Amino acid sequence: MFKRIIVLLAGVWLCAVPAAAQQQPEVAVIRAAVLRVDDPGLPPISRLDLPPEDLAFAGARLAIEDNDTTGRFMNQDFEAEEIATDPGSAGAELDRLIEDGIQFIVVLADDATTLALADQAGDRAMILNAMARGDNLRGTDCRFNTIHVAPSNAMLADALAQFLMWKNWPRWFLIEGSHPADTALADAYRRAATKFGARIVEDRVYEDTGGARRTDSGHVQVQKQMPVFTQRAEDHDVVVAADEADVFASYLPYQVWDPRPVTGSAGLVPRSWHPAMEAWGASQFQNRFEELANRPIREPDYQTWLALRMIGEAATRTQSADPQTLREFMLSEQFEVAGFKGQKLTLRDWDHQVRQPILLTTGKLTASVSPQEQFLHQISQLDTLGIDRPETECKFREAT
Repeated sequence: MFKRIIVLLAGVWLCAVPAAAQQQPEVAVIRAAVLRVDDPGLPPISRLDLPPEDLAFAGARLAIEDNDTTGRFMNQDFEAEEIATDPGSAGAELDRLIEDGIQFIVVLADDATTLALADQAGDRAMILNAMARGDNLRGTDCRFNTIHVAPSNAMLADALAQFLMWKNWPRWFLIEGSHPADTALADAYRRAATKFGARIVEDRVYEDTGGARRTDSGHVQVQKQMPVFTQRAEDHDVVVAADEADVFASYLPYQVWDPRPVTGSAGLVPRSWHPAMEAWGASQFQNRFEELANRPIREPDYQTWLALRMIGEAATRTQSADPQTLREFMLSEQFEVAGFKGQKLTLRDWDHQVRQPILLTTGKLTASVSPQEQFLHQISQLDTLGIDRPETECKFREAT
């Protein structure tokens, strides 16, 4: 009798396996795209800063791996199409992606292109800005369909200002470039000085006259020009450079007339990420990226990774693949995502900017992380960086 029962149970078990397999839920595919709009302008001053071919895309690939690690247990599969294009073709590529059914598009472009793509997308897609830093995109030109993963100029300037005030270096010699993006960054430093009680003792504009930046005599010219350009400045504690166009700031360290630290666009630089970051589990993150890409990580990689991880986190928390459900959750008060920065990153509801600590970095190290502990806030200390709710000029309207 015992043997017959065993055989019967075994028969039931063998029959149950195919039935259970047939009842497995269908895998839900969550699709996104990374649209990188390459700048056709001059190459960077240093050949060490030449962009790799997989810039941002490597961060996307790591994010997809991370999303799939959790997704496979929830019958979710993540995909991210990679497109590198130029400003003239960006609009057509955006339309193609949307027509293909992709409703989450990570954009790496300058301020004007990012805004134009957001308006073109309208309510057809959510734009995740992973590069543009303009405060206007979070202010007078804000769009409801855009999430800003990249930190703003105001956040970067405030992060540096807090550290300079902690160091008791309140007198700033501001040097700004002659391009519109330089002026926008300089305005952020002027605002930060007023906000935290610093004083800009002098403001000079470095005119971009063009010409070769990599000639045999280039270093000789710089060695002669920079001391002359910076001499007879008002007494100051620190030089603050606003050089988004990458024309002059890298030449400032060791070349200024007075022996003062250089900060801003060179020297001590505020960044969203740095390849030497090791705290809060970042070593493991850095190792995984370097194993995947065979190079150190850069800010566009990190910001793209974070943008796609936000989508993955929303899918995990909602247990949904519906784009509208994910979008609503990402914009809700319940949303948060880990970013290897010591605390959860959240989203400001007044301008859709991701709250995040800012790293203050040298060439090889993270010297500090802002917000500095003495700068307090009634809601979130992270809101001491950038435009706070009472200051915002953002009045959301749907992209046209």
